[in-house]
Amino acid sequence: MGFMRHIRACNYRGEEVFLPWRIGQGVYGWIRPAFAEHLRDFPSVFEVRADAVCTPAPRRGGPTLTGQLQLVAASLAREEVVPPLLGEPYPVTAGGREAAIASVDRAMAAYLGLRSFGQHLNGYVRDGQRIMMWIGRRARDRLIFPGALDNMVAGGLPHGVGPWDNLLKECGEEAGMPAALARQARPVGALSYNRVAERGFRPDVLYCYDIELPGDFVPRNTDGEVEEFMLLPIQQVMDIVYDTDEFKLNCNLVVIDFLVRHGLIGPEDPEYLDIVIGLRAPPGAPAGDLVR
Repeated sequence: MGFMRHIRACNYRGEEVFLPWRIGQGVYGWIRPAFAEHLRDFPSVFEVRADAVCTPAPRRGGPTLTGQLQLVAASLAREEVVPPLLGEPYPVTAGGREAAIASVDRAMAAYLGLRSFGQHLNGYVRDGQRIMMWIGRRARDRLIFPGALDNMVAGGLPHGVGPWDNLLKECGEEAGMPAALARQARPVGALSYNRVAERGFRPDVLYCYDIELPGDFVPRNTDGEVEEFMLLPIQQVMDIVYDTDEFKLNCNLVVIDFLVRHGLIGPEDPEYLDIVIGLRAPPGAPAGDLVR
């Protein structure tokens, strides 16, 4: 048991071989060879080589890469190679969101090994000297981590949508939080990890926020993604993360970061430096050393 095991799990890379996805001269993603075989059906977009998958750099006046990728995603979804499309565009970028050269449906992002961006909000209440944290339980029909514990508000950050606009939308949909209250959330940093998952490589970035809520606010889900909310003492939340795997995997990192920032995990912890450093793993390739 412990905190570092969650950080290591989010940074598991193993020895599996992935092919770099090159667009022009840059590497934008990492693709499993088995998935690359499906991309051979789209030779105008993808050239599948033994050591890489290559896409020509977008040219002014030519077809847009976004449009080409949308056609590929729709075809693969019809063939059930990828899940049904979600209608959320994710950036194709080798850096930050602002450096995106195209976008692709969220359902394809992990298969292409793209850097994805999300937002997670810690909602908490002060009860005298105690901190109480609102925790959600994911609906049982969720495709990923059904029934697992989750941060009060969490979701992807689509391409072309501003962080504040998206956060306000997610707060309204997931927790029934009025916009005036949601605007009191404070950005508190970003976490990152590199994980080989079932669908592909995940070099993800999570933008984190805290909001201290009034005692009479009770979150209410409106989009069917959350089964229930629980207001738990922070020590109980800490014990759940330390002793169990009840949280959705990356949500453990968001809670651990909260515990560090609020002094509940401090330098006296023998793994403190490993935890602090491990929460922000530099973007990397699918093979390499684990976070230690």
